Amino acid sequence: MPSARGDVPPFMVMDVMAAAARIEAAGGTVVHMEVGQPAAPAPATALRAAQAALVHGRLGYTAALGIPSLRARIARHYADTYRVDLDPDRVVVTTGSSGGFILAFLSMFEPGDRVAVAIPGYPPYRHILTALGCEPVLIETRAATRYAMTGEALLAAHRDKPLAGVLVASPANPTGTMMDAAALGDLMRVARAEGIRFISDEIYHGLDYAFPAETALRFSDDAVVINSFSKYFCMTGWRVGWMVVPPTLVRSVERLQQNLAISVPTIAQIAAEAAFDGRDEMERVKHGYEENRRILTEGLPKAGLDKFLPVDGAFYLYADVSKFSNDSLDFAKRMLEETHVAATPGVDFDPVDGRHFLRFCYAGSAAEMHEAVARIGKWLARGG
Repeated sequence: MPSARGDVPPFMVMDVMAAAARIEAAGGTVVHMEVGQPAAPAPATALRAAQAALVHGRLGYTAALGIPSLRARIARHYADTYRVDLDPDRVVVTTGSSGGFILAFLSMFEPGDRVAVAIPGYPPYRHILTALGCEPVLIETRAATRYAMTGEALLAAHRDKPLAGVLVASPANPTGTMMDAAALGDLMRVARAEGIRFISDEIYHGLDYAFPAETALRFSDDAVVINSFSKYFCMTGWRVGWMVVPPTLVRSVERLQQNLAISVPTIAQIAAEAAFDGRDEMERVKHGYEENRRILTEGLPKAGLDKFLPVDGAFYLYADVSKFSNDSLDFAKRMLEETHVAATPGVDFDPVDGRHFLRFCYAGSAAEMHEAVARIGKWLARGG
């Protein structure tokens, strides 16, 4: 029997992927819009660096906090992109953002601590917190605040029962919505005033269309920032990300990393450092996402899905399907079976209102987006 801590819900998108794979194994052609994974490869600069390392390098352990040159390059990224002067000693290389969340939660919170997260939101936030003995506190977001957590909502939850921390993402998964600088700054001021520790998930930074994404480091050196090479740099399978932590947490995170992972795979770190030199290539990929975003925001309303949250960034569109179904899981299953378009049911991201929503990932090709719109339109016209 598994332990109680291991008894967490599945990440449902993985189940959708498995169902889509069965259709493909039987000869069907699936348009994959279920998983948040770029279709493009890692930058050519990263691939060349990895190939050279395989040929010429001995791939041993690295320091637990990461290769020093990579940590320095990440720090320079903050100066170049956000005009934030960052000490490389505060940078920790992690096994994707997932490893960052585990290290952050273990170093910041005690069992039983309450940590606020927005819904809709990335389900592993809740599941990892639960597995570690913490209590995720779900804060619903509304259209009036562009589906972002507010200082007022955070304060209300804290006064109901004290919070130890809060985690937010901008651009957000599954919605693609973003917080502007004023909204992020206000939320962080409330958290600081109440002694609530702040974690900012910035994994989709770089993929912003409505307005520039802002880092939490502009507002506080006490915030923990988590990012990854998975999304903007198209390196999901390399499993390499990073954290920026306050100086007081560096040694604790280092000790945890030493024991949990020893170090992040060396070849992934070498490739990640070189990826920063491939930004021109990644900007071309981003422009492809922008075109896909246009195809969906113009095409899905004509197909019948005419209500969705603001499509500010990342590569997601979160569509309201309530006029067709009050069971997004069943709707997603039928859509996959009958149209071979795979999307993720909102119940994965929002246990309160997710039954009314589907998440579509538009990280594929423009041709796939056109095909998805056409298939969905024909299906809904027949009655879904």
